[in-house]
Amino acid sequence: MPAPLRFATPIPLLLLIDMQQAVDHPCWGPRNNPQAERVCAGLLAAWRERGLPLIHIRHDSVEPDSTYRPGQPGHAFKPEAEPRPGETVIGKQTNSAFIGTGLESLLRENGWLELVVAGVSTSNSVEATARMAGNLGFSAWLAEDGCFAFDKTDWRGRRRGADEVHAMSLANLDGEYCRVCGSADILAAIGNIAGAA
Repeated sequence: MPAPLRFATPIPLLLLIDMQQAVDHPCWGPRNNPQAERVCAGLLAAWRERGLPLIHIRHDSVEPDSTYRPGQPGHAFKPEAEPRPGETVIGKQTNSAFIGTGLESLLRENGWLELVVAGVSTSNSVEATARMAGNLGFSAWLAEDGCFAFDKTDWRGRRRGADEVHAMSLANLDGEYCRVCGSADILAAIGNIAGAA
């Protein structure tokens, strides 16, 4: 049985990635983890309740046909992850939230070196951001039930289900770039921080 999750700092930051209505468009195809939005809402509520830092990452696509393009209905945040006034929103135009944004500087300036990552999608922006967080020396935790993937055709032309795509991305990340865990473990660790304060 794995050891309980314990944060190394008293101020882990929640990084919610691309929680926008764009992914509700049928063009994305079947997905897994239908509870992911509810999980993200629970994480968001826990961070807000404790006054812990959080950042919303918003994808501002420059692709003309993207459902994430500004001006499209899909560019809006999902209701479960709608930023409140005063909460930080960082727009990005690539998969990784660190590329072409001020995210890294903001994290370092504030001493936010431990991140909890959730959002969309596991095999794309979540994986790209978690990989880069690890490479930049941040300690990252990925809520596996707070993100989801879509069906995808692999390099050899075989169709892979969303659960399989999701699981492979988690396997790529865990132990090398971040620690993959469930949201219940993260919430328990946050409770331990609050209790120790």
